[in-house]
Amino acid sequence: MKRVLKITGYFGGSVILLLLFFLGYISFVLPNVGKAEYIEVEVGQDKVERGRYLAHHVMMCADCHSKRDFSKFSGPPTPGTEFVGGDIFDESMGFPGKFVSTNITPYGIGDWTDGEIFRLITTGVKRDGEPIFPVMPYHHFGQLDREDIEAVIAFLRTLEPVETHHPESKASFPFNLILRTMPKKAQLNSKPDKSQTVAYGKYMFTAAACAECHTQFEKGKFVGPVGGGGREFLFPDGSIVRAPNLTPHETGIKQYNKKQFVELFKQYSDSTFVLPDVKPGGFQTLMPWVMYSGMEADDIGAIYDYIQTLEPYDNTVEKFTSAIQE
Repeated sequence: MKRVLKITGYFGGSVILLLLFFLGYISFVLPNVGKAEYIEVEVGQDKVERGRYLAHHVMMCADCHSKRDFSKFSGPPTPGTEFVGGDIFDESMGFPGKFVSTNITPYGIGDWTDGEIFRLITTGVKRDGEPIFPVMPYHHFGQLDREDIEAVIAFLRTLEPVETHHPESKASFPFNLILRTMPKKAQLNSKPDKSQTVAYGKYMFTAAACAECHTQFEKGKFVGPVGGGGREFLFPDGSIVRAPNLTPHETGIKQYNKKQFVELFKQYSDSTFVLPDVKPGGFQTLMPWVMYSGMEADDIGAIYDYIQTLEPYDNTVEKFTSAIQE
């Protein structure tokens, strides 16, 4: 009996030691994406304009790093709050903690090196080595062209500094440990020439992180085919919006030709278009239509061409469930 107890004690002690080692590894070694490289980004006019385009209309930096006005359809950024941060993603929206978008004007990142900003955008690791929650889709941004990431950095350097004092983000246990395992080293790719329509469309699809929202997500993982739709997003009032199916299936976008697909976006850039007001419980979406509407028609069309190469997926999506039952 004593021998059994001794063996049990050894086994229990070994398990505890392994657990402590595992927790120590996660806490003190991860994330491990390497040091921020030394970069000096040239702030030239062409590069800045490219960065402005990406930050406002493709990569959506101005969307998440602002305060969105959900009293309007699609929650456009409140004028004057672009890039100053302060938008909150918390438990009321189904997030494992409270995450606050940061100020990315020079007030917030002016003392960061270009390499530190580059590493953050492409791997999700801050200058202090801590990970960020992937509301910012750094897994997608880490697949882009180095020149495009540097263009965004160049543009951010030109912004007027705006003083803010946002609370720190904080992940709930045990997600605070899981979060440390998520950053990966960037796998940068060259941007295809626009003449390679499908390849270029895939690149823009990645830059705009379309798959991030339009792919089913369950228990912390993406499931189902890329672009198949059905991912749920919770609004603070309890309403649920689901991303539609983007594949060329009858339940997806098969009914749209390229011109119609492009117009879905460009209608929001028409000066005569007025965003409707949305009352509590009314139909709403997280899709930042207004900002995406500034994307060049050729870029939207290229995304359409790429989407046509996806495997058609039969998935009828109920787009919205209101928390207010009439």
